[in-house]
Formats: sequence, structure tokens, C-alpha cells
Amino acid sequence: MADKKTNYSADNITALEGLEAVRLRPGMYIGSTDEKGLHHLVYEVLDNSIDEHMAGYCSHINLYVNEDNSISVTDNGRGIPTGMHQKLQKSALEVVMTVLHAGGKFDKQTYQVSGGLHGVGVSCVNALSMHLKAEVHREGKVFVQEYSKGIPQTSVDVVGETDKSGTTITFLPDDSIFSDTVYSYETLSKRLRELSYLNKGLHLSITDHRQIDEEGNSVHETFYSEGGLLEFVEHIDLQSGREVLVRPPVHVTGEQENVIVEVAFQYNKSYRENIRSYVNNINTVEGGTHVNGFRRAITHVLKKYGDSKELFSKAKVKNQ
Repeated sequence: MADKKTNYSADNITALEGLEAVRLRPGMYIGSTDEKGLHHLVYEVLDNSIDEHMAGYCSHINLYVNEDNSISVTDNGRGIPTGMHQKLQKSALEVVMTVLHAGGKFDKQTYQVSGGLHGVGVSCVNALSMHLKAEVHREGKVFVQEYSKGIPQTSVDVVGETDKSGTTITFLPDDSIFSDTVYSYETLSKRLRELSYLNKGLHLSITDHRQIDEEGNSVHETFYSEGGLLEFVEHIDLQSGREVLVRPPVHVTGEQENVIVEVAFQYNKSYRENIRSYVNNINTVEGGTHVNGFRRAITHVLKKYGDSKELFSKAKVKNQ
């Protein structure tokens, strides 16, 4: 029974400002503070660069695992805007890096499709990092701002000139929050390979400065796909060693009410179903209406064909 003498008043209400809530309850924003949550930080930064590609402005994304186990993600997109945000009276770069739910993805004109909307954003990555540096190449200038635990340590400074455009985010996870701060090369490279199939025509690479190959260079891999989902399906079956029954994979695309749907699949001799579904590059591991709709549609088509060819007439089990 609760203590009757305990008072519950306005003084018991805590209002957290800025990114304090993220640091106080990180699991609410990234799911966990173990290895899975640690890698989620990288995916959040990657999502921003992927969104630039999906908008038609980015062709190359490079991921670096640095010697101190920090991460750098660089792209050749448009670069995060650095001009003054009229409402908050600070640089748009600082707004994006320090304010939850801030960014161009809430402006329908900037991004029609966005994977980052499903995540927590780079501001949460900033809050959970001991140190983060944002470097933006835009409008002929190089802009830099540094942060610690989400708090700006410098102003947005112009440090040079450039003829390129893009953004580089370098961050070091806070070891006081994460139980594990060592990144897995295999986990990161697997995600980049997946993203290359989901975003055909995009060049991705990973360089691990912690590992040196036989030639004395940092371990490095590049990923690129022209076929997209069709190649993804072939890769999955090749890895599993299953005997394929349909070659090449069935590949269908369509658009209705500004929603683009793409499906690729092939049959093999395995009796085990393997469906991977994605929405805006995000793996919907629990399925959803898009998966249910696909199952109903393909069942309907196959049943209609089977009935027309009388393939089920001798079946012992009645086909519903």
C-alpha cells in the first residue's frame, strides 16, 4: 500500500529540456544500450544519407570505423543547411543536431520518401555520443560544429572553401551509456550490402581502420547493385544453397496513389518460407499490411490460374 503521507504535487513533475530525455532513457529511443543499440546509432546516420540518395542528390556513401572505434559517415548529398533558422534563431545545422524531431523530412517538398522518419534521428546519436563532429560542404564553404553529449562545444564555423557538397558525421559513442562500444565489421558490412540491393545505383563502402589486410591497408569493401531487389533475391538463395526452381526471379513494380511497390521472388525446393519486407529501406521484421496484401494477392492469382487449368480437381484437400 502506498504511503499516505507521500505528496504528489507540481514539484514532482520533471520537465527535461533538449536532449536530456534521450540520455536519461536511451532505451526508449534506440531500443537498448547493448550491441544492437550501439549499431543502431550508425543506421540512424546512414538513413540520413540514404534519404539524400532517394531524393536524387547522393550517389556515394562511405562508412569508416576509426581506430578509436568512432564512426564516420560521409556522403555527397546536398549537405545539411547551415543558414539561420528563423524560429529558433540558430543555425539550421545546430537545430538538426540538437533538437528532437527537427529536419527536412517533415517538409513534404524536401523528401517525398524517407527512411529516417522511422528512426530517432541524428540528434539522438548526438545525445548519446561523447563527441560528435558535423562537417558540411555546401555553397562553396566548409562548415564545422562540434558537440559533446548533445551540447554544442563550438559555433557553426566556416573552416575552408570547397567545390564539393555533402555531409560528414563523426561520432564516438558514450561508454557510460553503452555496455558495449566495440563495433562489429560483419554487422555493419551486412547492413551496407543490404542497403545496396534496396537502393540500386548507389555506391556504398566500408573501411575499418582497426583491421589491416595482408597488403598493409585497412580492411575495405564496396557495395553496388544495378539489379536491386532482383539481385537481392538471387543473393539470398545463393547464400542458402537452395536449389532454385524459377530463374530469373519474378520481378514486379507498380505505383498507385503515389505509393511505389516493388516485389521480387523466386521458388526453390525448400519448404520454408523466407520473406523479407521493407518500407523506405527499413526492415519491417514483424510484417504488416504490405506483407499481408502480398500474400493474399499471390494466393488469389495462383488459385485463379490453378482453377482455370483444373490443377486442383484431383486434390484431396479442398482449396479455399
